[in-house]
Amino acid sequence: MAAMGRGVRYPLLAGVLAAALGTTGCGGPATGPASGAPTMPAGPTSNRPGIPPADSPAAPAFVSEVSTVTAADLAGSWRPGCPVGPDQLRRIRLGYWDFDGRPQVGTIVVHRTVTAEVVEVFATLYRERFPIRRLQPVDAYGGSDDRSMADDNTSGFNCRRAVPATGAAKWSAHAYGKAIDVNPVENPYLVDGRVLPPAGTAYRNRSDERPGMAVRGGVLVEAFASAGWQWGGGWRSPDHQHFTRTGG
Repeated sequence: MAAMGRGVRYPLLAGVLAAALGTTGCGGPATGPASGAPTMPAGPTSNRPGIPPADSPAAPAFVSEVSTVTAADLAGSWRPGCPVGPDQLRRIRLGYWDFDGRPQVGTIVVHRTVTAEVVEVFATLYRERFPIRRLQPVDAYGGSDDRSMADDNTSGFNCRRAVPATGAAKWSAHAYGKAIDVNPVENPYLVDGRVLPPAGTAYRNRSDERPGMAVRGGVLVEAFASAGWQWGGGWRSPDHQHFTRTGG
């Protein structure tokens, strides 16, 4: 992967995560915590759905870092003819909590105009200890949305058409870097009798609220709403994983 561009840190969200956390590489899907990542001691189970049992007083501070990207960095998700170029996109390293209540650092690619909003959202999720399975660019899956969803990966930019393609083909909001899919397995897309990804069938009943799910009034939906983003969970074809700045 090409080197990251000059980083920009947000002073209001300052705090460098312990070096032991490391980062998830872009060579393939992550299957566990970064090597050497501290394990949070078990605490009492939270009474708020979506929040894992993790109450360590020594939790590392939230970290965020924004940098530029090149076409080489986006080899699996961008190509000439896409609606935005690499110069309009940014990579953000973000702290998050995994489903075992352990702090991790992941990466997402979004449009440069929404970086502050995305950092704000993930800072809220980190503060509330909302669990995220994994967080890496869709390039780690060769640009395949299906593979990324199946791996329960939270991702942003991907130069692809909207799904399903009804009528005239149109770009997805992901192709502009202005949409994020969060925990796709826990938050499946229900369309034309299909469940995407198929593993999301276990979460089709939205009244059975479990960790990582997007629910109206919940931590995840409210965090995005506070930043001015819309949620696809209320659409005619509910897309529970989908959050967008453009409404599409």
